[in-house]
Amino acid sequence: MDKSGAIANFIAAFPFFLYHQLMASTPKKVKLTYYLLTLFSTLAASFIWGINTLFLLDAGLSNTSAFAANAFFTAGMVLFEIPTGLVADTKGRGKSYELGSATLLIGTLIYWWLWQIHGPLWAWAIVSVILGLGFTFLSGAMEAWLVDALNATNYKGQLESVLARGQALGGTAMLLGSVAGGYIAQLINLGAPYLFRVGFLGVTLLISIFMMRDLGFTPQKGLGLAKHIKSVLTAAMENGWRNRSVKFLMLSAPFAGIGIYVFYAMQPYLLELYGNPQAYSVAGLAAAIVAAAQIVGGLSVDYVRRLFRTRTGLLITTEAIGVAVIALMGFVANFWAVVLLLILWGLIFAVAMPVRHAYLNGLIASHHRATVLSFDALLDSAGGAVTQPFLGRSADVFGYPASFVISAAIQVGALPLLIAAKRTHAPSDPITIPAH
Repeated sequence: MDKSGAIANFIAAFPFFLYHQLMASTPKKVKLTYYLLTLFSTLAASFIWGINTLFLLDAGLSNTSAFAANAFFTAGMVLFEIPTGLVADTKGRGKSYELGSATLLIGTLIYWWLWQIHGPLWAWAIVSVILGLGFTFLSGAMEAWLVDALNATNYKGQLESVLARGQALGGTAMLLGSVAGGYIAQLINLGAPYLFRVGFLGVTLLISIFMMRDLGFTPQKGLGLAKHIKSVLTAAMENGWRNRSVKFLMLSAPFAGIGIYVFYAMQPYLLELYGNPQAYSVAGLAAAIVAAAQIVGGLSVDYVRRLFRTRTGLLITTEAIGVAVIALMGFVANFWAVVLLLILWGLIFAVAMPVRHAYLNGLIASHHRATVLSFDALLDSAGGAVTQPFLGRSADVFGYPASFVISAAIQVGALPLLIAAKRTHAPSDPITIPAH
């Protein structure tokens, strides 16, 4: 065979070689897929995280209306969490992720168009619900896919370590995206970051189509839709709500739902403290700070967990510190002091989330993991949906500092429920440190 023929054969065979490498069922490939999806999906989402509240205010909405629009987003997540969790458990986690990416892409384009025309609140509400639908296709499905795929490929490491590294990678993407979004908004306009988001959502969709295979999980087929729903929900109730350890942890989620308000209210509040309402790059600083804290917090999980004997003990501690930090944000009216408190708040959140997810995953059966995780996300979203309009109104009437103090008072409600979860002595609660 001559040289040109060998080159032609290599070129022809390369797609098959690449396909085999991408589809190989090994823990390394599973983690690679998880990290790539985390990177691009977070990067896509974070382009707007630093300026979304300013974007809504620029579209003619008040604080009350802007947070009402955000509340419709979280209400959409409440409405669709269980149905989309059922899609993931019955049709496949990969299919659910593809539907979520496509829905977010279309919804973001409509969101950008409403800004162009200064659309009415009812239109923002509808599109916000659509965006909520998109995110519910992703929530639960990704984590359920990861856990089952790692189990199927005989992964021997710690789940927290994978989740924490993914969180650190997501924090890196969030840092880049939020900073870039703020500067893009300042250089072009507040709508430009949304178009960047659309482009990266397209990349995420392609990755999920070609790399996300359902491993260790077989979608249930052959039953009617009604029987599917009854079967999955019944088992999810048995594995989730009727499990006291899971129930108490999930009931704490609505009180932590105020976090979404704190995050988005921080954008205009930092501009207010900074003294320049047009400094959109400073508004992006809020998301960038949380992102950087997420990186550090994610990387430090393996070290912080060594300080505690139980996961619930760690969660109770971080929740109590978080309440104090949010309250202090309301009492300290200084730009740099609030920035430091925001860093601490982000670190606490970043350390707690992988531990919380590891606790839950250790108590959930495989075939209903996505549904139970979606129900947990539903309760968190429910808290945000109820509190955001109220907190937005309090910001209009009393100012942002008062709204942060009220937020802290609401979050206190999570503490007795976490203490109740600790007292159930769940099998996934003890922290085990692997020998090196």
